[in-house]
Amino acid sequence: MGDLARLRRWLNTPEVKRWWGEPHEEFELLRADLSEPRMSMRIVSYNGRPFAYAQDYDVHAWPQPHLAHLPLGSRAIDSFIGWPSMIGRGHGHAYLRLLAERLCAEGAPLVAIDPAEDNFRARRAYEKAGFRLAGSAATEAGPVVLMVYEPDPPRVSSPLPRRL
Repeated sequence: MGDLARLRRWLNTPEVKRWWGEPHEEFELLRADLSEPRMSMRIVSYNGRPFAYAQDYDVHAWPQPHLAHLPLGSRAIDSFIGWPSMIGRGHGHAYLRLLAERLCAEGAPLVAIDPAEDNFRARRAYEKAGFRLAGSAATEAGPVVLMVYEPDPPRVSSPLPRRL
């Protein structure tokens, strides 16, 4: 129950409200998703202090036209930093990279994120996390950019010559 109260508080912070929308509506959507098995929801902590929220889901679980072309098994992330003093300190790109790496290690061919076109702070953080620009789209929420994270291909090493 503490996490729900925390999410409600975070959704009311100016930066989260700016990008996520009406706090009460968003809170009800998040609360409903608690019983949704296709949605993974996480509270992100640093040194034991919760400061962010991240959710991920199969891009084809909730059809969104700008994600429809992505390969089967791709995951999408939605996230925000709810503790204002943690914004701009490098924590966002750090946890998003770790999450994207984890999702790819678990089998996702790529991970997508779709910030608002004019959310330049988030876009910079996603780039630092290893996401690359892959297009733009008009959505019900407004114009977004599609950014994707793809795991590094396995390195192929050439065999060393044998010593005689």
